[in-house]
Amino acid sequence: MRMPKLIKEKGATGRLHIDSHLMGESLVSKKLLARTEAKEYFRMHPDINVIKIGGQSIMDRGAAALFPILDVLMEAKNKYKILLMTGGGTRARHVYSIGVELGMPPGVLSKLGDKVSWQNAEMLAVLLSKHGGVKIGHGDNLEQLTMFCQLGYLPITYGIPPYGFFEHPPEIGSIPPHRTDCGAFLLAENIGAKRLIYLKDEKGLYDQDPKKVPASKRNSLKFIKRISAKALLKKDLDDLIVERPVLTLLQRTRCLREFQIIDALNHPEYIWDALAGKHVGTIIHQ
Repeated sequence: MRMPKLIKEKGATGRLHIDSHLMGESLVSKKLLARTEAKEYFRMHPDINVIKIGGQSIMDRGAAALFPILDVLMEAKNKYKILLMTGGGTRARHVYSIGVELGMPPGVLSKLGDKVSWQNAEMLAVLLSKHGGVKIGHGDNLEQLTMFCQLGYLPITYGIPPYGFFEHPPEIGSIPPHRTDCGAFLLAENIGAKRLIYLKDEKGLYDQDPKKVPASKRNSLKFIKRISAKALLKKDLDDLIVERPVLTLLQRTRCLREFQIIDALNHPEYIWDALAGKHVGTIIHQ
């Protein structure tokens, strides 16, 4: 095997570098970073459909809401390769509330919140165990997703990204900005997934939160069927159906060009449509 050539840097530092295009660079230069753009990015799992199931919107509603969705997923996994990811929900909000009152920083809140998403993944794995549901972590198992699916399993993992103490400071407030919507998005992008589908309890994206609008005024709600991430950020809505950082990330992606939000609570059958590439709910694109 040919060993990398070591070149002694000219000058006073005496540092040794492996001969490469990046040797001695700071990795901060904009021109340098632009040259690292690949013509085509390798997609590790191009046939995997990442489905994120809402914690508060679905899991917290119990069996009546969850079981019809699980019935669809158990049948769909025989036709489509699926990775199921879990949200946190009301219990995560409860621990955030206590943590904020105690003055906990976002990184600590992130570590506290991920336990709830982990519990939801554990519950789904138990419920689906006899049907091939298997809980996996954020470590070595991710390379084996396609293998799990080919063997008839439905891999399940929790949605919180593993930032923990390394969580980014939020633009406003103390709540960790990268929660389970972000975790599902980042994983879908980095494994080169086929598509990302968010299962919610609303038709999709509206210009206001339908839950906060009185019934007498809901006719004034504007449903947004399709919109770009940039245009949606420009609207600067007070509330959104997905975490706001996802929209910023979508503008930088190399593999994932859009994601879909569907009402799986009232229409579990929409999961079939979304997996088939049909437009139901809201599509937010790059």
